[in-house]
Amino acid sequence: MPDFPSSLYERDFYAWANEQAALLRAGKLAAADVAHIAEEIESMGKTEKRELISRLAVLLCHLLKWRYEPKRRSRSWEATIRTQRLEVRDHLADNPSLKARLDEALAAGYERAVIAAASETNLQESIFPDVCPWGFDQIMADDFWPQGEAH
Repeated sequence: MPDFPSSLYERDFYAWANEQAALLRAGKLAAADVAHIAEEIESMGKTEKRELISRLAVLLCHLLKWRYEPKRRSRSWEATIRTQRLEVRDHLADNPSLKARLDEALAAGYERAVIAAASETNLQESIFPDVCPWGFDQIMADDFWPQGEAH
């Protein structure tokens, strides 16, 4: 592997990425920085999983707020819930293999959602269930709006 692509990788990622794309398109695999290309492809996969977790966290946070602070419900919360459902659907359509990781992503998203919901509502984290009280299909259903009384 040539030194130049590796040093360019460290100095200017954008230039390196464009150079590698040109090398691959030209079929010049021997000149390509294969080790870093493989690393970047793996990183892209991890980014897609983190994006799913992030979208689920926002959705779950707003569902928790909807459930535990009914007097503060707003059109803004409703819009966020509806938008995040669409974002999750789109993300899974673009990355269908992530469906096999939904239980893990839901658990990770819920953990983050509890922290955010507690911060945004001034409720104690202990108010919220330890594990997500809803399944994936339930939180994604357009007609699901958790009911509850304020504490």
